[in-house]
Amino acid sequence: MPKTDSRSRYCRTESGGCRRRTRIRRKKAFAVSPACFLSARALEQIKNDVCYSDNPVKLVAISAGVSYGALGTTHHSLHDFAALRAINNITIVAPADNFETEQAVKAAIAHEKPLYLRFGKKDMPYLGDADKTFAFGKGRIVREGTDLAIIANGETVYPALLAAQKLQEKLGLEATVVSMHTIKPLDTELLEQLAKNGRPIITVEEHMIYGGLGEACASHLFQKGYHNPFRIMAIPDEYTVTGSQGDIFRHYGISEDGIFQSATDLLNN
Repeated sequence: MPKTDSRSRYCRTESGGCRRRTRIRRKKAFAVSPACFLSARALEQIKNDVCYSDNPVKLVAISAGVSYGALGTTHHSLHDFAALRAINNITIVAPADNFETEQAVKAAIAHEKPLYLRFGKKDMPYLGDADKTFAFGKGRIVREGTDLAIIANGETVYPALLAAQKLQEKLGLEATVVSMHTIKPLDTELLEQLAKNGRPIITVEEHMIYGGLGEACASHLFQKGYHNPFRIMAIPDEYTVTGSQGDIFRHYGISEDGIFQSATDLLNN
C-alpha cells in the first residue's frame, strides 16, 4: 500500500520508490465549539497537539463570555484569554463587529500558525468607517479623542463606543475608543501611543478581571514605565449573577452607563 512521506507529501511505495507524483494538499482545519468547552475540555489538545506541534489549526470559539446568560457559570467562558495567553505559539483574536469578523476569517485562512477566534452570540452592531483596516496584532481605532482612552474587544467595544459618545454629549469629553481585537500578540506600539500624553486608560472586556486584556495592557505599560490612571473593567472574581448577557453586563458595569460612570470617576480622581 502507498505511504505518505510527510516531508515531500508525495505518494511512495513500500520500497521507497515514487509510484505517482500527485501532490497531497494540506487542508485548512477549523475546529468549532462553544468557547467554554473548547478552552477547557480541549486545553491539553490545544497546548500539545496544536501549539506545541505547530499545527495551523483555527480554533473557533462561539457563544463566548456570558453569551449563554442564564445557563450560568458552567457555560460561561471567562477564563479563555487567561488560559490561552499562557500557552506559547497561538494568536488570540476577538472581533467586535461584522467587518472585523469577515476580515478575521479571511486572515485566518491565510494564517499558518495556531489561532483562537472568539465570537459572541448576539447581533454585532457596525462600528463605523473611522478605521477600515484590519490585521492580526494591530488594534483598530473606532473613535478619536484626547481626554482618555477606552480599550475594549469583542462585544464590549460597542458599549464602550456608546459610552464615549455619552461622555462627549454630557460632559464635552473626547475619548479614543480602540477595538483591541488581538489579545496576543498585543499591539504594544498603539498602546504606548495612547499612553504617551498621560491620559487615563480604561480597558473593558467580557472576561474575568484576571489574565485578560486589562492585565495584558497594564503589564506592558507598567514595565515600560508608564503610570497613567488605569482601570480594568471586567467580571470580578466571583460566580456570575444569573441573567441574560445584557443583565450581566449591566450588573458588572460593562454596559454603556457603567463605562460612562467609571470614566467619569477616573477623570475626577
